[in-house]
Amino acid sequence: MNAHLDKLARLFTYPDETYPALCLDAGLPEFAADMAAHSPAHLQEIFITAFDWNPATALDLGWHLFGEQYARGEFLVKMRDQLRRHGVQESAELPDHLTHVLAVLARMDDADAESLSREYVAPAVAKLVAVLEQNHSPFSPAMRAVWEALPVQFSIPVVKVQLPVLAGDQ
Repeated sequence: MNAHLDKLARLFTYPDETYPALCLDAGLPEFAADMAAHSPAHLQEIFITAFDWNPATALDLGWHLFGEQYARGEFLVKMRDQLRRHGVQESAELPDHLTHVLAVLARMDDADAESLSREYVAPAVAKLVAVLEQNHSPFSPAMRAVWEALPVQFSIPVVKVQLPVLAGDQ
């Protein structure tokens, strides 16, 4: 079991007053210090802004891989099966949520974890790192730590964002 992935997974749950301690436990002292500078209410606000209101940084990995395509449904079924197989308790989040996927990876044997990471997890996490870093998100260090802890890493892509020109901006 890879306890480090379990510790990192906890950093992507809704934060409370214990969040800085979770960051320390995950081996991220600088990130913990940054998070401790915020009140729990402010941490919750920036967490929601980072992960719930922005589809480009949603924590549902299948979204980054498949969007609304039928293949995402197949991936959700596959992840639900993996959750059951590895004794990971489902939460209110979808089975492809980063917290669930990391918990499954932590419990897989090395070959299976490498396969799941290569096919699904690493490409999605690389995209998340790219967007969070481009947006200067305070959660960038946590996502980069996930990327570094995966059994397989994909290159961090260059994110090209084109903002729409609004009628009054011309």
